[in-house]
Amino acid sequence: MPKFTEVRELPYSAEQMYQLVADVDSYAEFLPWCQGVRVYNRTDRSLYADLIIGFKMFRERFTSHVTFTEDRIEVEYIKGPLKYLHNYWRFTPRDDGGCHVDFLVDFEFRNKIFEKVIGAIFTEAVHHMIEAFEMRANELYGSAADRKVMDQDA
Repeated sequence: MPKFTEVRELPYSAEQMYQLVADVDSYAEFLPWCQGVRVYNRTDRSLYADLIIGFKMFRERFTSHVTFTEDRIEVEYIKGPLKYLHNYWRFTPRDDGGCHVDFLVDFEFRNKIFEKVIGAIFTEAVHHMIEAFEMRANELYGSAADRKVMDQDA
């Protein structure tokens, strides 16, 4: 079924990108099609989250268990319209202060109609999602160009 992997080399630190992705509470502020978030049962190493995702006439709630390890964020699907969901983010520091971000999402809908509708736009949707995280990093941490200017001025 739909499976997508993306690798990005970003000018932000692995810690900055990790914190941005780990801030599930803020997803509705910047993530396309995320209409609401509820986080609960939070600990230092995990949380549970309900995300309301809407696109055109499609609107569903997804419940997930998110686990935080040193350099990785894993999403375990609990309930919603899917048969399964495998999702992770891995953050690897680079020598230049930036990071290597490795992202994977693989899922299958229970409903074949949803599968056909979403499958057709899946790649585009995931690209928009990855871009939304990158744009959020620009907002929070400054663009790569801004960072170069600051480094030269220092």
